[in-house]
Amino acid sequence: MSIKAVVFDLGGVLEMTEDDTWPEVWIRSWEDRLGLTAGAFLEGLARHEPVGNAATGELSEPRMREIYADVLGLDEQQADELMAEMWDAYCGELDRDLYDFFASLGADYKLAIVSNSADGARREEGRRFGFPDLVDELVYSHEVGLAKPDPAIYALTTERLGVQPDEVVFLDDRLDNVEAANAFGWLGVVHTDTASSIDAIKQILADRTRPGR
Repeated sequence: MSIKAVVFDLGGVLEMTEDDTWPEVWIRSWEDRLGLTAGAFLEGLARHEPVGNAATGELSEPRMREIYADVLGLDEQQADELMAEMWDAYCGELDRDLYDFFASLGADYKLAIVSNSADGARREEGRRFGFPDLVDELVYSHEVGLAKPDPAIYALTTERLGVQPDEVVFLDDRLDNVEAANAFGWLGVVHTDTASSIDAIKQILADRTRPGR
């Protein structure tokens, strides 16, 4: 089957950020700033009422701000600074070479982004990097109530793109997400570095493509 759609992840792929470590670094900087012991934030959060899963839309951005400010004892100005720093860390820096490669495919393939996300991501990533204007479909987990590696998010994306599962090639930095995509029928590639990922996607497209969207 010919490839008709190319799907990329954001954090750790198009955005250069360490998804597993930046929250800890960000919060630890605030604990230091406030004279709190390491782990004080997580201890306070554990004593708080259940906050819900941000990735599936159960926790809104305003509620997140409220909870974090309460746990850390922040005033309004500090809470604003906390959230601004969070979004800077969350979005990271654009991998320009990978972005340009992905964008170049838009003439011949449908493009989509599938991202495990939080409320506010569309605004913040949109104003920084213009992702909504880049792709045919931008699937944010918090907006659809589904998160990778749930196969339902791959099914939803496939339906929105109007293609078959074996017509999709997918790039993500997490092995579990790629394995789930492969099990669903996509052709997944684990992102390790920009050059290798570009070479891998190019090879797949060369092997399994008839030109035209």
